Amino acid sequence: MDNFVVSARKYRPTTFASVVGQSHITRTLKNAILTGQLPQAFLFCGPRGVGKTTCARILAKTINCEHLTPEGEACNECDSCRSFNEGASMNIFELDAASNNSVDDIRELVNKVNYPPQVGRFKVYIIDEVHMLSQSAFNAFLKTLEEPPAHAKFILATTEKHKIIPTILSRCQVFDFKRIENTDIVRHLEYVAKNEGVNYEEAALEIIATKAEGGLRDALSTFDQLVNFTQGNLTRQGCLDNLNVLDSEYYFRLIDQLRAGDMSGALLLYQELVVKGFGGQPFLTGLCEHLRNLVVSLSPQTLQLIDGSDNTRLRFGQQAQACGLQLLMAYLNMASDYEYRFREANNKNLFVEICLMRLASIAGGNGAQPQHS
Repeated sequence: MDNFVVSARKYRPTTFASVVGQSHITRTLKNAILTGQLPQAFLFCGPRGVGKTTCARILAKTINCEHLTPEGEACNECDSCRSFNEGASMNIFELDAASNNSVDDIRELVNKVNYPPQVGRFKVYIIDEVHMLSQSAFNAFLKTLEEPPAHAKFILATTEKHKIIPTILSRCQVFDFKRIENTDIVRHLEYVAKNEGVNYEEAALEIIATKAEGGLRDALSTFDQLVNFTQGNLTRQGCLDNLNVLDSEYYFRLIDQLRAGDMSGALLLYQELVVKGFGGQPFLTGLCEHLRNLVVSLSPQTLQLIDGSDNTRLRFGQQAQACGLQLLMAYLNMASDYEYRFREANNKNLFVEICLMRLASIAGGNGAQPQHS
């Protein structure tokens, strides 16, 4: 138990090639290293858990590597790489601006910048959550950031780019990290599960990826939690029981019931979700998202917009073709209208039930839409 390391740390990428879902970033960084065109300051922006700090550390290690590979990766064998991997590098400094955001903290950092590295080419300063710096700290940092010594590189990371003052932005090369696609998260979770000897259903990993909303760190934390809950046997049902998420399976069932005019089945399904603790607002929001996915699934070109496995896309495509555009648009118009008006309703559950009744009563599945009351 004492040796347990959470998956987010154990499987943290150590090379650009192993970074998940940010190839547009890693390709640019490797090209800059190979051509020697490195800016004095980088700004990594994006949501939490998508690889900003990880890429900052990989970049810091790679630019000090003594024997770069032809692909622009660190060798992991030279003295500089080994000291970094062991956490003993004297050239890389990390500052968490969330807890060290005063002008004195920045002045202390600035005073160290002028001293050249004793070993290696660069001193690298990684400042995480840089938007948390105070105004006076930003001002104290400006001059150094604009004209740093040749041996100093700054890598700033933030989840809130809009809070960075323009004078800082203009002095940095900005890299925008994106949310990681579900397919990339699932592929990485499969890799971790196989390495850890965990049995899994692909549907279970898809649920974890959806729950993570594009953050790989969150996905790995949830993965660890569910491995404990299911005793190393990840099943779709086990994930649903533990995470209590609105799975797309509910909506596939619901659309089939609505298309068949099965009002009773639709109401019972909603009651099942109410008993599990889901409210009307997330239910209606999920229904609108599902209907949107069905509409885009009608065309093979837009089917690729569905963020999921090939099997998930196939199911959306089959249900979309069974409904047709006219019926789907009638459903979507009515569901989105009820979602918009949900906050005004006094009896929330009754409001959702009326929505389901009206959806189920669309005559003969021909898309004829009743007038709003």
